[in-house]
Amino acid sequence: MSVSDPASTRMELPTEALELRSTVTSDGRLVLTLESITVPLPQAHEVVVAVEATPLNPSDLGLLLGPADLSTMTVAGTAERPRVIAAIPESAMPSLSARIDRSMKVGNEGAGTVVAAGSAVSHLLGLKVGMFGGAMYTQLRTLPAADCVPLPEGASMADGASMFVNPLTALAMVETMHAEGHRALVHTAAASNLGQMLNRICLSDGVPLVNIVRSESQAQLLRSAGASHVVDNSAADFAETLEDAIGATGATIAFDAIGGGRLANAILHAMERSLSRAAAFSRYGSTTHKQVYIYGSLDRGPTVLDRTYGMAWGIGGFLLTPFLQKIGPEGEARLRSRVASELKTTFASHYTATVSFRELLDPVRLSAIARRATGEKYLIDPSLP
Repeated sequence: MSVSDPASTRMELPTEALELRSTVTSDGRLVLTLESITVPLPQAHEVVVAVEATPLNPSDLGLLLGPADLSTMTVAGTAERPRVIAAIPESAMPSLSARIDRSMKVGNEGAGTVVAAGSAVSHLLGLKVGMFGGAMYTQLRTLPAADCVPLPEGASMADGASMFVNPLTALAMVETMHAEGHRALVHTAAASNLGQMLNRICLSDGVPLVNIVRSESQAQLLRSAGASHVVDNSAADFAETLEDAIGATGATIAFDAIGGGRLANAILHAMERSLSRAAAFSRYGSTTHKQVYIYGSLDRGPTVLDRTYGMAWGIGGFLLTPFLQKIGPEGEARLRSRVASELKTTFASHYTATVSFRELLDPVRLSAIARRATGEKYLIDPSLP
């Protein structure tokens, strides 16, 4: 069934669509379902987009899967509407209190074709656009036109699907480095899609970058892409080579995608040792501030700090949305413009596979995606059968 509203939509529009939802139940279960939703008609400054590509970013997986134990997954429902259920450890439930028994929409960004447009933005009808605004794991998404960017000529839906979270985060790292008075930076899990983008940005902008990876094959990947300083944290001489790379670049700010464990601690130590080489001894350590921002949770364990790197250091969280709020609409528009102009070069993304909703809800596939392996990224196409 479809409806037509000539004043706003200008074309036939389905009244229903499928949307992927994630629910944490009060009895300690994660439930993933495909729900039928009523598609809102667009207001004057809104559009309806048929979603054709939306990525599974780590932040999306955090909301989609939470801390569920995926080894307990079972599938119920029907072949057309599978229902995935997994147990959540009792110890994790208190941190989820705000979302218990709430059906959560998922998906930060995506791309698709505008199939309906409000009267003030009717010129967008039929255009391919990238979108940022949440709830993208759906077949049809109604949202403000201001949250869409027309794709440049020659760009595919896969290109446009990831033109916000990773590109803007990578640019935000460099902007933060400059704003806080640092001259070089360190990045972990650096062989990821985001890490490869950051490497290309730094090469283009002349910013010294220390890339920390987890294997020699990842190191070779970045070196082949022009990276000058790549350190393998699985190597026996990791601490020494990290200190040398930080000394060569003068890096005093780091962005850490790992989160748990001792990697942030190791980075602060390497910065302090490098700074202390040319400074007189002080029991309070160097006077140069060293900063680590944690922006990911590839390791969900505790962040371990021994605090033996002087007193001039800081560690905190880093998220894209607060950064964009800080720089304001003009600053965000400047960054978006650069992403659009370099979408197929600097900000190109690569995907391991494209899956349908039903393929995503297959336990074997979902387990593979949930590993969040560096360099692996999956794309959902809600239009697939």
